[in-house]
Amino acid sequence: MVSVDLETAKSLPVWRRPTTLLLLMAAAMPIAFATWSALLNNFVIERVGFTGVEIGWLHTVREIPGFLAVGVIAVILFMREQVLALFSLLMLGAATAVTAWFPSLGGLLMVTVISSIGFHYYETVNQSLQLQWLPKDRAPQVLGWLVAVGSAASLLSYGVVVATWDLLDLTYNTVYMISGGVCALIAAYCWIAFPKFEGDPQERRMVLRRRYWLYYALQFMSGSRRQVFLVFAAFMMVERFGLKVHEVTALFLVNYIANMLAAPLMGRALTLWGERNVLIFEYLGLTAVFMAYAGIYFFDWGVVLAATLYVLDHLFFALAFAQKTYFQKIADPGDIAPTAAVAFTINHIAAVFLPALLGYLWIVSPGMVFVLAAAMAAVSLCLAFLIPRHPVKGFETALSAFR
Repeated sequence: MVSVDLETAKSLPVWRRPTTLLLLMAAAMPIAFATWSALLNNFVIERVGFTGVEIGWLHTVREIPGFLAVGVIAVILFMREQVLALFSLLMLGAATAVTAWFPSLGGLLMVTVISSIGFHYYETVNQSLQLQWLPKDRAPQVLGWLVAVGSAASLLSYGVVVATWDLLDLTYNTVYMISGGVCALIAAYCWIAFPKFEGDPQERRMVLRRRYWLYYALQFMSGSRRQVFLVFAAFMMVERFGLKVHEVTALFLVNYIANMLAAPLMGRALTLWGERNVLIFEYLGLTAVFMAYAGIYFFDWGVVLAATLYVLDHLFFALAFAQKTYFQKIADPGDIAPTAAVAFTINHIAAVFLPALLGYLWIVSPGMVFVLAAAMAAVSLCLAFLIPRHPVKGFETALSAFR
C-alpha cells in the first residue's frame, strides 16, 4: 500500500478516497455477519438441537474476543489500523464460509471464536478509522450513510435468501459459503485498490482518562443491554413462534429496509438535535420495547407484535452512533484509536458472562430476561441526561460545571 495523508486523499478519484473505503467495508461486514446471524438460530435448533442454555454459552464465547479488544492496542504497534481492519474482514469471511461444516457445540464454538476475532477487531478499528477520517461537521451524516449502506448489504443478502431458499432448495452450507466468500473478496479488493491513509498520530498504549467516564459508562450499559437483544430476541422468534428460515429472514429483510431508509434521517436528526436528545429518545424507546417483549410472555401477546418490536428495537439501536460523535467531540485526536479499543472491551465486559447466565434464567422465565433489559435501558437513560447539550473537550458531562 502507498501512504497518503488525508489532505492529499481529497484530490484522489472518488473510488479511492477514505469515505469510499469505509462504505465498502460497511457493506462487506454485514454480508457475512448478518447472514450468519439470520441463519444461526434455525441452524442450531434444527441441526444441532440447541436450547437457551447452549445458545447462551455460544454467544458468551463469541463475545470473549470483544472483551479482549483492548489487545488491538498491541497489534497496531506493528500493524496499521487500516491493514488490521481488512485482515479482520478476511478472517470473518473465511470463518463464516465454513460455519456449516461444524454441526456440533464444540465445532461451532471453535469456528465462532475465529469469526468473532475478525468481527470484533474489525469493529474496533473501524470505529477508530471513522472518527479519525471523518470531519466533525460531516460525521453524523456520513455515519448515518454508513449504517444505511450496511443495512442495504444485509437487505441484499436476506432478499437473496428469502427468494431462493425454497426455490433452489438451498442448504446452510451453500449460503454460508457464498456470504463468507463475498465478504473476503471485498476485503481483498480493498487491500489492493486503496492507498494507506495517514491520519493524526495515535497513542500506542492503553488510554484511560477520568474525563471520558460518561462515555465508558454508556458503552458498558449499551453492551449489557444489547446482549439480550442479540441473543434472545431472534431466538424467541424461532423457539416461541416457530418461524422458519425464510420467515426469520423476511423479518430481517423488513428490518433492514427500515434501517436503510431511516439511518440517513437519523444522521440529520443528530446534527439538528445533538447527542443528548437523540440518546434520550433512544433509551426511552428501548425501555418501552423491552417491557413489551416481556409482555409477550406474561400476557401471551402474538407474533405480529413480536415482529414489530423487533424492527423498532433495531431502529432504536441504530441511533447508538450518537455515542461515537459524542466521543469525537470531547476526545484528544491522538486518543481515538486506543480509546476505541478500551471502549470496545468495556462494551463487552457483561457480554462475557451475561448470555450464559441469562440462558439459565431463560429456562425459568423468558419474560424476566426482557424485564432486566428494560432496567438496563432505564439506567442508560439516566446517564444520557448527563450529556451536555454542546459537549466539547473540558465540558464532557453536565457535571463538569461543578468541578
